[in-house]
Amino acid sequence: MTNFFDNQNLLETLWKWKKHLIVVSILAITLSAIFSSSTFIQPKYKSSARIYPSVNMFPFSDESETEQLLEIVNSQDIKLKVMDAFKLDEVYKINRQDPLYMTYMLAEFNDNVSFKKTEYETVEIQVLDIDPVRASNMCDSIIVFLDRKVGNLHQTKYGEVVAIAKKDLTKLDSEIDSINSKLDELRKNYQIFDYDSQSKEITKGMVKILTEQKKNTSGGKELEKWMKNLSEKGGEYAILDSEIKNLFLQRDSVKQAYDWSLSNYEKKIVYGQRVQNPIPADKKSYPIRWLIVLGSTVAALFVSILVVLVLDNKNKA
Repeated sequence: MTNFFDNQNLLETLWKWKKHLIVVSILAITLSAIFSSSTFIQPKYKSSARIYPSVNMFPFSDESETEQLLEIVNSQDIKLKVMDAFKLDEVYKINRQDPLYMTYMLAEFNDNVSFKKTEYETVEIQVLDIDPVRASNMCDSIIVFLDRKVGNLHQTKYGEVVAIAKKDLTKLDSEIDSINSKLDELRKNYQIFDYDSQSKEITKGMVKILTEQKKNTSGGKELEKWMKNLSEKGGEYAILDSEIKNLFLQRDSVKQAYDWSLSNYEKKIVYGQRVQNPIPADKKSYPIRWLIVLGSTVAALFVSILVVLVLDNKNKA
């Protein structure tokens, strides 16, 4: 039996059925050209933008800033905001009452909107739509929604630090006021103002008085009283004084963290630097008619050749 795919046999069979194959090719070209026209397939226009993560981005994980930006821009809440802003359920003709409404909407959205990381570490946003202006506006809105989302993430982080620092400041201020009250009482009732310097001066004074044997004088009695006050309350004063100094150092550190976090919390910053702004396209991007015609013609010819070979082989059997 002649081999089914023998080259000689194949060429002879194709030549024999050449008219039929030519007719099939012409029909395939004609029909694919007709059905790929705007009458049957609504043309879509592409708008694109490129953004670069700004220095204001901070790491949430081990991913690069570009990968983080890509993850955020691809989040579902940004997609939902775009859907609502442009009433895409009406554009995509999807009924909101449909039980699978969200599934259909996201599938349609993902078919028309794409995000990818470029070789130059930018994030590229591409939008396909039947209206070139809407495609451009959607692209622009995605960047705006992205900035808002990253800004909210930053505010959440810094807001937590602000709240914690504010609570710590309140606690430290309360402790400082409490210790200050005790120190004021010691200063008022025992005339202790600086334990180290006073103890040195009083000790010198007592040595001098004792040397000169003036202990029973008014000056000597006053020094003796101060010495007694220092011996009774000096240690307490020194401890409180050391504590309040440490508290002031802690407060300064917390206040710096509070001021820095509050400043960042209140900032309005752009997180996606625009490298390429979207513009309305003046030429459709979909469908690519020549590709459809070529694919359809090749597919029709391939099927026709298989059918011809099967029929010819059957006739010869």
